[in-house]
Amino acid sequence: MGGLGSGRPSARAKVDGWHSIDVNRLHAEGCLHAGWMGGLEWTLHGEEVTSITLLAGRGRLHLTYRVRIGDEWENVAETIRIVRVACRLGGSRPYFICPGVVDGIACGRRVTKLYQPGRYFLCRHCNRLSYSSQSEDACGRMMRRITKIRQRLRGDPDMTAPFPRRPKGMWRRTYDRLRAQASKAEMRAEKALAVQVGRLLAGIDTG
Repeated sequence: MGGLGSGRPSARAKVDGWHSIDVNRLHAEGCLHAGWMGGLEWTLHGEEVTSITLLAGRGRLHLTYRVRIGDEWENVAETIRIVRVACRLGGSRPYFICPGVVDGIACGRRVTKLYQPGRYFLCRHCNRLSYSSQSEDACGRMMRRITKIRQRLRGDPDMTAPFPRRPKGMWRRTYDRLRAQASKAEMRAEKALAVQVGRLLAGIDTG
C-alpha cells in the first residue's frame, strides 16, 4: 500500500457527508483562471469545521489545508491537474485528473468531483466511496425515478398526489414519454415491494 490513496476508508463508504470540491462549480464561479485565489470552508451548526485555500494556476489547482489524522493535525499541500475537453457545440468542459496513487499505480481518472475522507482529495474510486443510490434496492430505485419525473414536471413528488399536468411549453410527446416512464417505474416498484413482502413473510416463524 502507500501513496496518495493511503488512509482511505476501509469499507465501501458513501460519498455523502465527505468534504468535496466540484470542478463544475469552481468553473461556473470563475475560480479556475490562472492567478485566482480563494477558499472553501465547511461548517457544522454554524461553526467552521475545516477550510482550504485554493490557488489556480495554468492547468493546475493548488490546495493547502489542515487535516486531522488520528490525534495529530497535519498541514497538507496538494496539486490537482485540470484538463479541458472540447464540447460538440463549442467551448470546453474542465475535469480534475485524480492524483491518487494506490498500490504504486497512478489513478489519472478524469472526474468532476474529488472527495476527502482521508488526507487527500481523491476521486471516489481511490477513496472506495459509492453513491447512496448504489445501495438502494429495486423498489427504492424505482421510487426515486418516479420522484425525479414528477419534479421535472414541476409537480408534487409525493406519489399519493395526482400525477402532474403537462407544464406549459413542454412538447406533448415529451410529456407522454415521461408519464409512460413513471407508470412503468410504478409497476416495477410494486413488483419489487411484493417480492420484499413475500421474503419477509417467508422469514416469519409461524411455529
